[in-house]
Order: sequence, then C-alpha cells, then structure tokens
Amino acid sequence: SAVVLAAAVREGYKGPVFIQGDHFQLVRKNYLGDPAAETGYIKGLIAEAIEAEFYNIDIDSSTLVDLDKPTNKEQQRPNFAETAELAAIIRGLQPKGIEVSIGGEIGEIGKKNSNPDELKAYLDGFNETFKLGKGLSKLSVQTGTAHGGVVLPDGTLAKVKIDFDTLRQMSDLARKEYGLSGAVQHGASTLPDEAFHMFPETGTSEVHLATGFQNIIYDSQHLPADFRNEVYDYIKTEFAKERKEGQTEEQFIYSTRKKGFGAIKKKWWDLKKEVREPIMAELQDKFGLLFDKLKVVNTMEIVNKTVKPVIIKKDIPEDILKEL
Repeated sequence: SAVVLAAAVREGYKGPVFIQGDHFQLVRKNYLGDPAAETGYIKGLIAEAIEAEFYNIDIDSSTLVDLDKPTNKEQQRPNFAETAELAAIIRGLQPKGIEVSIGGEIGEIGKKNSNPDELKAYLDGFNETFKLGKGLSKLSVQTGTAHGGVVLPDGTLAKVKIDFDTLRQMSDLARKEYGLSGAVQHGASTLPDEAFHMFPETGTSEVHLATGFQNIIYDSQHLPADFRNEVYDYIKTEFAKERKEGQTEEQFIYSTRKKGFGAIKKKWWDLKKEVREPIMAELQDKFGLLFDKLKVVNTMEIVNKTVKPVIIKKDIPEDILKEL
C-alpha cells in the first residue's frame, strides 16, 4: 500500500485510493489438519492488511465447501460459518469511520459453475450467522475461469469460455434479493479483449484482473532476457516444492511467476528507465482498453459524490521520525 500511495502522490493524483485484498483464502488441507491454526493465520493477515489500509477484503473459504453433504446449506455451512467469523474480525479491527467492503465466495475458482441454490444457501446461512453490523457487499462466483488461465503443457493458454448467463443470473439475484452490489468475476484478465464489454452488460460488480498485466511484463520484448531468466531461476529454486506432478517446466513457471515480484521487487524497480518506460506504455494501452470496455472512464465525479475519505491518523515509529 505504501508503494501505491507513493505512486499516487508522485502522479499528483487527488482523491480516494481503493486497495483490494483478494483471496484471504483458507487452505483446505491446512484447515482439515488444524482449523484453529489456519483460521488464526488468516486473522493475522486481516489485521496486517487493515493496518496497511486495505479496506476491500475478500474472504475465500469456498475451499471448505463439502459437496458430499446432502443439501446446499450443509455443503456451504463451513464456508459461510468461517466467512462470518472472519468478517467479525474485520468489523472489530476497521478504523473508526471506515467500513471495510467485505466479499465472500461460493465457488472455488476453476471448479464447477455456481448456481442460484448455492448462492441462496450461502447468503442465507451467512446472514443468519453474522450479526455484527453490515455484512457482505459482493460475492465471487464461478463461471468457467481459472486464475491465470488454463496452462497447456507448452506454456500457452487454453481458450476459456465464460458463462455470462450464469454471471447475469447470479448478479441479479445477489443484488435484488440480498442487497449486494452483485457478483464478482475472477480470473478474467486472460480472456480475449472482445469479451470484456459483457461484464457491465451482465451487471458484474467487480472484475478481478492481474495475470494479463503480469504476462505483458514478463513477455515484453523490452524486458532483458538475462533478467527474466534470473527471476525464473529464483522461482525454480525458491518454489520448487510447489511444482505439481506432471507439470512441464513451462506450466510450472507460468503458474508460479506471480511470485517473482514481491521478494525481489527492488530489482524490478531498479531496472533502467529505457526498460521500464516501454513496458509501462504497453500496460497503459491495456489499461485504457479495459477501462473503455468496462465502462469505468470519466467516473471521478461519481466517486467524489459517493466516497467521503476519512483521515486516519497513525503513530509514526520513532526510528522513521528520526529520518524525516
């Protein structure tokens, strides 16, 4: 968040900045082994995120859905129960005057498509369980995508088809019957450009994009090959245990290279200007196209009318004050 806000200051931007914490996800294997430890880990992440001014947080306990149960409500019970518990943590930690936007999820991304009965079971169960102020504002559903796309053995992406009828149906139901903003679409950035106009047409509340931008950076002709290989070598060394059985090296690199930024971010920042600027121009072109397709251009007036920024004063550590 510090980097995002610093960039906003440098660009002379004035107005609210929205920082999204995506997929605060309970790992099923870890949860089944030690529920308290896994939930405690996510609670710690939530506290860290709110301190860093992440005021949009999506809780993903869809990994806990038990399809062996006889009814939708019983299948969704561990999902909505854990979401309610974590939402209570968020409401307890959010600063005075700030209401964190909380999202839930009913369909693990990359699995079978969601349906209205699952949505109702989840939201009814959540609303019966959660009693600490405003509940969820949005709901992620599954409509045919996978995060980062489906990677073929040669490292290329398989074509993905989104079920926009499902997306429209789920958004309408969430909005009209439960007062949410609508359904959230994950894993969309690797879709063809001509598909994006469908999201506003189907009433989609949010569209989460990341992998497509990451691909522009890694695959840019302007990124030096030796630096790209350095990042890939880092990934192969540090995340070797994450390589799945049967994965080709291309599949492993593609599915893991999102982790090639954070730990070595300074090396990315220190790339020469003549490397950074053309890559940023490529990204800007993509951002502009998507802003048009998603119909979010010229919306600053709406934002200013709707969002009233709240000043949050924080104690500055003594060691930082000495540097000022």
